[in-house]
Amino acid sequence: MLRVRINQDLCVGAGLCVVSSGAVFDQRDEDGVVVLLQEFPPEGLHDAVRGAARKCPSLAITVEDVADATSAA
Repeated sequence: MLRVRINQDLCVGAGLCVVSSGAVFDQRDEDGVVVLLQEFPPEGLHDAVRGAARKCPSLAITVEDVADATSAA
């Protein structure tokens, strides 16, 4: 399972994340700062989300692999 986190204080509003994965990221209308739509995106979006994190000029996006809580039980 992939967890996505954003730091809005670091975001410069470049929008590359939205271009990479609009299903996971959006931007606030007033200033372009990133908004996270899905903290745990489906597997089919993992590559796009990782790409968005790599492209982010301010390093405002972090992704981490986490254990699936439902499979740990």
